[in-house]
Amino acid sequence: MARTGRRGTGGALALRSTQDHRKNMNLRHKSAAAVGVAMLATLFVSAAATPASAAGPCGSGYNLVGTYSISLHGMKYGTLEVRWNGSTGKNCALAYGTGSNYGRSALKSARIKVAGADNWADSEVGTYKYYAGPVYVAARGECITVFGSIKGDSKLATTRKENVHCD
Repeated sequence: MARTGRRGTGGALALRSTQDHRKNMNLRHKSAAAVGVAMLATLFVSAAATPASAAGPCGSGYNLVGTYSISLHGMKYGTLEVRWNGSTGKNCALAYGTGSNYGRSALKSARIKVAGADNWADSEVGTYKYYAGPVYVAARGECITVFGSIKGDSKLATTRKENVHCD
């Protein structure tokens, strides 16, 4: 005859101990599932917030193709960045303050056009804390001209690059 448990008090304790063990295991599984759900929710919230910030200042699909120093008498005031989006055929430019001009509200400008054009296709001039731009021009198969300026210490530093990024 097979024995299914102990007789007397010991058998009741063994049965209770087994039931408690099952309850604890069930609680552990539920806790683990709740932690898993919370982690997934955090992941989805983070993923939903990432694309906008990951796109960069020009938007998604723009790759850095040029950086130019905005300087005056050997002192660097900022950087002019040029980006390209091969899918749209557009260039984008931004003028960033650097050093003491980074994060300081000051006159900053960025301009862009197809090389040889009389007028700027897009420009932004104003008092900005970090950068002027982005400014855009459609220029697939054409060269561009870009301009950037940063005012610092009552002096205006500029840079202008003509016939660059001829994609």
